[in-house]
Amino acid sequence: MGSRKFIIVGFLVACVNLGFSQDERSLKLDSLKFVYTTQAQRQEDPVLLYEIARSEKLSDSVLKYNEKAISILEAADSVDLLQSAYLTAGVHWRLKGEFDKSLDFLFKSAEVAEKMQDYILLGIVNVEIGNTYSESGNFLHSATYLDRGLEFIKNSGDTLLFGKALFNVGDDLLLKGQLDSALVYTEEALDIFKQYDKALFHAYSLGNLGKIYAQQGESGRGERFLNEAIEILEKVEDYNAITDFLFSMAMISSERGEYDNAIAYAERSLQAAQKNKLKPDLDEVNLLLSKLYEEVGNIPEAYTHYKQHVTYKDSVENIAAVEEMANLRTNFELSRKQTEIDLLNEQKANQRNIVIATAIALFLIMLLALGLYRRNKYIGRTKKIIEREKNRSDRLLLNILPQETALELKEKGRVSAQRFEAVTILFTDFRNFTHYAENLSPEELVKTVDYYFSRFDEIIESHGLEKIKTVGDAYMCAAGVPFPVKDHAEKIILAACDMVNFVREAHHKKLDGETRFDIRIGVNSGPVVAGVVGSKKWAYDIWGDAVNIAARMETCSEVGKINISENTFELIKEKFDCHYRGEIMVKNKGMMKMYFIKENEEVVDEKLAYDELPKM
Repeated sequence: MGSRKFIIVGFLVACVNLGFSQDERSLKLDSLKFVYTTQAQRQEDPVLLYEIARSEKLSDSVLKYNEKAISILEAADSVDLLQSAYLTAGVHWRLKGEFDKSLDFLFKSAEVAEKMQDYILLGIVNVEIGNTYSESGNFLHSATYLDRGLEFIKNSGDTLLFGKALFNVGDDLLLKGQLDSALVYTEEALDIFKQYDKALFHAYSLGNLGKIYAQQGESGRGERFLNEAIEILEKVEDYNAITDFLFSMAMISSERGEYDNAIAYAERSLQAAQKNKLKPDLDEVNLLLSKLYEEVGNIPEAYTHYKQHVTYKDSVENIAAVEEMANLRTNFELSRKQTEIDLLNEQKANQRNIVIATAIALFLIMLLALGLYRRNKYIGRTKKIIEREKNRSDRLLLNILPQETALELKEKGRVSAQRFEAVTILFTDFRNFTHYAENLSPEELVKTVDYYFSRFDEIIESHGLEKIKTVGDAYMCAAGVPFPVKDHAEKIILAACDMVNFVREAHHKKLDGETRFDIRIGVNSGPVVAGVVGSKKWAYDIWGDAVNIAARMETCSEVGKINISENTFELIKEKFDCHYRGEIMVKNKGMMKMYFIKENEEVVDEKLAYDELPKM
């Protein structure tokens, strides 16, 4: 995420009414809009339109009224106000991340300021052009225009304006990674701002100092400066800078491994970016949140934010914008050069003009060749980035859905429900789980459940089964989905035996202070319907009476035993030795025949050695 450069024009626009309270500014804006909407003749008043634009907070509203003012001013050729309107448009298109549009208006503003021979305005515009190039990543051009603007402003004798320009040069150096130089410029700007007692100016300087210290490894000091800056900015609802500084706080917490804090800061940064429609920030904050949620194991939330990141990350548009920016700069410089050539035409011979024109043509050809070379390199790097991010997206999706289902979702945008006639479903749960939940700390409880479920995941993967979901202490898997298999019942029984054996071994290997559970397993076979429901946080699931009966088999099972229905017994009776339990009453189903898998009955005998309630 790039740094924020509001000091030169940002303060002039966003802080037009710093002498007023928030309520007073709102009243002023309401008054201006009332005049505009109730007096038809005032709707063509560019001064009123520009005042409304300067009083608005959000960039979209500023641009709306400012654009109307520009259309009237261009027709009337009102030089002074037109220069300011161009400047305002350029700044707010930059805040929205539309750098090509920003440069278009800023170059127009520079041309008008040059005609006016107002070198203070020319210095301000040059700094804003440098800001735009800096935020777009073009540091070569940004340094040129920032130095040019700094020289104009220094000669003007305006100390406060010079402090603002110093801040922006420091901000440009921060983006380049030249931290020591950025620190010197930013501290010098802060010293100037202190003379004028401008709290908002302090906030920007403090925030950038916090970012510099954090990148230099002084995270504690960086946090203090950033928190102080955010506290000031929240009072005036300056969402552009808040977004950036909250993002920096999230990065500091992430580097420390404090992922919950990092997510909290990043979510606040996202809210601020959404409120002000800051497209570049929405891109980067969503990417950061995707990585943070992936770190804490929340894959569905990581995938949701990654999709949002891809939405705002339009690489082709970025390439076109860079090309357009290069063209705008060339056109502006050529316009300046053409003015010089016209003056020379009045004083010098035609032969000298031909030499100059030839030199310019050669320069443009070299510039074009260099531009094409850099463009091809940029496109190549962009393709590699897109391919890498696409592979990451695919891995995230396959971690949530079966491969066939994930492919269908990517191709069609939805998943059709399928019926499978021969499926075996397995349910497990832990005995006295409520007792554990009441007596263990949440961290210990989750750690123990994860210990069992992680091993269950490995077991079902080794047998080629499909994990469906976990709900609390219940674990559900199936064989025969999403691909039909003939030996689905046998695979499930083998996996169930491995689960029981693992639980038994976990008891034997238990260390002092560790908690161990007892397990019950239920199995049933029959037809199901499978698919994906909802449009967010997708989950692959199965439904049907066979699923309900499998859950009842688990409820009617006993500790350390695998309880199967008559449907499953008929499929595996030739390969497994089963013990008939008789007919047992099942809720909402009546009397049903049930069987235990005999291979695991010794597990029950060992369980009897434990107390009714396991020792904590």
